Amino acid sequence: AGARVIACDVSEDALGSVDGVHQEFFDLGNADACREACTRIQSAIGLPDIVVSNAGYTRAETLDQVDDRAWAFELDVNLNGARNFTTPFLAPMKARGSGVFVFISSVNALAHFGNPAYAAAKAGLVAYARAIATECGVHGIRSNAICPGSVRTHAWDHRIEKDPHILEKVSRLYPLGHMVTPVDVANAALFLASHLSAGI
Repeated sequence: AGARVIACDVSEDALGSVDGVHQEFFDLGNADACREACTRIQSAIGLPDIVVSNAGYTRAETLDQVDDRAWAFELDVNLNGARNFTTPFLAPMKARGSGVFVFISSVNALAHFGNPAYAAAKAGLVAYARAIATECGVHGIRSNAICPGSVRTHAWDHRIEKDPHILEKVSRLYPLGHMVTPVDVANAALFLASHLSAGI
């Protein structure tokens, strides 16, 4: 869509093959590392117009599996990390008078389908997006959250190993009869990041 892209992940291996974009590697759970990455980005590229926060992770599928470590890690990846990477950009975006944040939350934020720590974090992400929209709109900053249903990513691989038919079972739960793809979610993010959604 004509944007210069900055791709961020915890490591080069995790990011995979992404050509022709500026790349940054850091741990979202480390607030200092996020601040340093934001400084590097602004020095190398400039202040971003758009930040799409799409990190996600879950393995603790029931309350019995949510020990202290799982709770802390899933909140760090899914909620705290978004805040760590957003906060350093807020003040300069306010000063500039514009900015867009798109947070990828989950249907788990709206109803319970398992993964309690993940669900709590993604619900927090919706509230955080709302806080930015409400408090920073006066500065020309928009903030929205997308809450997709099940998306066919590598996050499903461990479940498919346990049950090769799980994708068919899950797809039957949705009116469209199939799982959405990462491209479907990206298209929604593109819309919310663009001028087409200037009133949202």
